[in-house]
Amino acid sequence: MLDHEERFLFREEILNLATALAEPGQLDNVEDLLAEVTTSPRFDSDVFTLERSLQVMLGGRAGSTLVGLLTVDRGVFDETGEMGLPSEVHERLVSWRARFGLAIDNALNYLNNPDGIQGHNFGTQLLHAEGGTTLQGRLTLVRYNNEPQFFIADADVLLTMAADVLERLGEHLEPEMVDGDLVNRLREGVELVERRAKARG
Repeated sequence: MLDHEERFLFREEILNLATALAEPGQLDNVEDLLAEVTTSPRFDSDVFTLERSLQVMLGGRAGSTLVGLLTVDRGVFDETGEMGLPSEVHERLVSWRARFGLAIDNALNYLNNPDGIQGHNFGTQLLHAEGGTTLQGRLTLVRYNNEPQFFIADADVLLTMAADVLERLGEHLEPEMVDGDLVNRLREGVELVERRAKARG
């Protein structure tokens, strides 16, 4: 949450934004712009100019504040409910955050991370079938649009894929491209697989 000074500054920016949104039809104009940008086929690049467009529409401070408000931490955003905003403005801000905030935030992240992968998670699970127990891996990739993509396969499939990746990347690596700690992790992973394979044999 905000300390006293931050809250004062935040209040000033929010009230300035509310004043800019108070002009007749301005709420509808802003919503139309947000809808147009976030549904554009070129959204990931168009969102880069969104703040500039809002600054032209609302004024510099207000345009910047609105983009920040739609993508700010939830706790800070909730402070707007205590700022004494006109109810119509506050209701629109809440609806805009729900409708556009995540998309804008993810698109801005995507521009800073063009491969589109914001994170990953890997877990294991046991599949019990008539033929016995099979170890599977579950790889989850979280893309810039915040939609997870799952890939589930048996352990030997994932290990084969890992070997293929290492071989193909290894052909092109230069010394400065790989962190030493990562190399140690890879070596420890291979050693673990070898120990488990020997124990089974």
